Amino acid sequence: MPKVVTAGNVTWMRRAIRLARAAAARGEVPVGAVLVVGGRIVGRGSNRPIGSHDPTAHAEIVALRRAARSLRNYRLPGATLFVTLEPCLMCLGAMVQARIARLVYGASDPRVGVTALLRGRPAAGLNHRFEIAGGVRGPECAALLKEFFRSRRGRRPN
Repeated sequence: MPKVVTAGNVTWMRRAIRLARAAAARGEVPVGAVLVVGGRIVGRGSNRPIGSHDPTAHAEIVALRRAARSLRNYRLPGATLFVTLEPCLMCLGAMVQARIARLVYGASDPRVGVTALLRGRPAAGLNHRFEIAGGVRGPECAALLKEFFRSRRGRRPN
């Protein structure tokens, strides 16, 4: 996956990381997302499936819902979604439906991340494609997740 580190990408990812930390403080898996259109944030989200009793309340979905409400349109052309963790299949589907232009993520998710499905070939059945860049502030995003799960298991950091 191409890694495109620009000042803008780093700035927006920093905002997503703040949201991920807020999720961790609530006992949620630390994932944060911001959706940017025209240089401004139009949707923010952090993981909240536990607290909201909603399995679809991933950071990406929350940000997409808020942006769509804010812009009064379920299509979000020209939007870039910045998320601290590589999205799952459900979130990929939501991004396709929203017609975003670009996805930028931090940490890779080898278990359920779906960008591998899109690498170098069109994904079967997808009627919309978008640019993907991974690894932006990846080590920092991965460290948030590792620390969260380490603390949940009661281990001390090495």
